[in-house]
Amino acid sequence: MSEMPTPVLEPTVFQQRLLAWYDRAGRHDLPWQRQRTPYRVWVSEIMLQQTQVTTVIPYFERFMARFPTLEALAEATQDEVLHLWTGLGYYARGRNLHKAARQVVAEHGGELPVASLEAMAALPGIGRSTAGAIIAQSTGRRAVILDGNVKRSLARLHAVEGWPGRPAVERRLWALAEHYTPEQRVADYTQAVMDLGATLCRRGTPDCSRCPFADVCVAHARGEERRFPESKPKKALPTRTTLMLVLRDAEGRVLLEQRPASGLWGGLWGLPQFDDLAALRGWLDVHAPGAAIDPAWPAFSHTFSHFRLDITPQPARIGRLDAVGEARCWYDPGNPERIGLAAPVKALLASLAPFALAAPAEP
Repeated sequence: MSEMPTPVLEPTVFQQRLLAWYDRAGRHDLPWQRQRTPYRVWVSEIMLQQTQVTTVIPYFERFMARFPTLEALAEATQDEVLHLWTGLGYYARGRNLHKAARQVVAEHGGELPVASLEAMAALPGIGRSTAGAIIAQSTGRRAVILDGNVKRSLARLHAVEGWPGRPAVERRLWALAEHYTPEQRVADYTQAVMDLGATLCRRGTPDCSRCPFADVCVAHARGEERRFPESKPKKALPTRTTLMLVLRDAEGRVLLEQRPASGLWGGLWGLPQFDDLAALRGWLDVHAPGAAIDPAWPAFSHTFSHFRLDITPQPARIGRLDAVGEARCWYDPGNPERIGLAAPVKALLASLAPFALAAPAEP
């Protein structure tokens, strides 16, 4: 199998068509385009991984208001970073962003190493495509990208068989991306090729009538736009169950604990979790003797990319508990702290009024 499918257009023709469409219909006023510094572009690219532009914009603006420079981000605590990331999902991105900022300060004098694709790609949370996007958009130097939008567009345009997550298929798409990437107007080209997939060559409903490549698109000619790119082979989504302890004191505060740095909701604050009621009771006997357990609240589900978590909130009450142990704290829902919270925990806490005894509405 050839590393690169036969291109449907010469590179210059492809570039001319794409940039003409972008000049007319592309996105030119995104917040990170107004001041295209490496730092702002980097933060936006990390936030945009697996997240739509419309969702990212308010998070990006709040993040920039709090952390206007890389140094400010590096000096912040992880809790501050994750607090502003709460609700954006895929929290490892936020942890890696913070870790990378500190690494850049320690190893690169506080300046992102945009002169080197390899140095950029070596930072936590930055792979080959993200490094290329940061370099191209912040410096204008030629760097190739292959994010999900570009993969989809190129796979359809050339009817590339196979799931793009397979190494052989990804190599063919990288070869096409390399073939088409120009030497000039690289920042605009990079935004344009991402916009094409995000706004026209969409996953479920491609808008072929407005596509600048409809006349040469192999998938479109076959009427098989939705067949490309091939989907990841599906596996049954496993279900896990957990009890979340909602322990409140006489002041209406809720006991939270910080999760380990790695793994599910790594570094975020959440409710203590248990496999069953016996384990929960045993924990209370040790850490909160005398706590009264109330009837459980209705269960609800939270879906991750690789499993579904069925959560049953289990309320309990205690009059006073002075020592809560390391990595735990009392959280006042009526006067919330700026800490990173797991999404379902944030929803539960938001529904709790001080001293309320009724079960909250399902998140």
